[in-house]
Amino acid sequence: MNAAKTIAVIPARGGSKRIPGKNKKVFCGKPMIAWSIEAAVASGLFDQVVVTTDDPEIAKIAQEHGAICPFERPKHLSDDHTPTLPVIRHAIETIEQGQDEALELVCCIYATAPFITAQNLIEGHRTLQQNQALEFAFSVTNYAFPIQRALYIDPDTGSMKMFQPEHADTRSQDLREGYHDAGQFYWGRRNAFLTRENMFSAKSAPVILPREQVQDIDTQEDWDCAEQLYHLNLKFNYDR
Repeated sequence: MNAAKTIAVIPARGGSKRIPGKNKKVFCGKPMIAWSIEAAVASGLFDQVVVTTDDPEIAKIAQEHGAICPFERPKHLSDDHTPTLPVIRHAIETIEQGQDEALELVCCIYATAPFITAQNLIEGHRTLQQNQALEFAFSVTNYAFPIQRALYIDPDTGSMKMFQPEHADTRSQDLREGYHDAGQFYWGRRNAFLTRENMFSAKSAPVILPREQVQDIDTQEDWDCAEQLYHLNLKFNYDR
């Protein structure tokens, strides 16, 4: 068997508290993690689609949908406070132990990304490969409202204040558009994943997604919104 050069790594621990078992909970007809796995497989980009988990049931679901689970995720990387990068580094190092050559490209795909598409992954891969100076390419979407006119509640007075009051009268069209992490996928070069402390740097490029393809799923309200968005996209023939 040839050594893997390009892999997808899907982190999926079993201990979700706000939505118990969310990575394996059924979302619109299939386990949540299956959406990410199937998009990765359909892209045709990966030598291996690896799920890193501490949960045997998640591992079973992952394998049924086309991923592999070649190792059990250690407990010290499976708690509520573990960042993503150490999990990806562990996966890279463990995969490389079983082969003679180092990996080249790695794509971290979140398990709770039901709107991810194979085409999005292909676009991210193309973006990274077109510029050898880049280290990462990841999904983003634009804010619906200018971030320069965001408000906060003063804890002392309870009154509303602007973060940037100098833009109180600035026309929206004159403000720079803001983007945020879409929380779907992060393409990167192997060495960048092993050495960088974060992926949001000058050597990162965006893959811009429309807002109707993006929904965080951290609470039950998020889950309900995602289901409604899925059915809305289906109604308007959004091509997954």
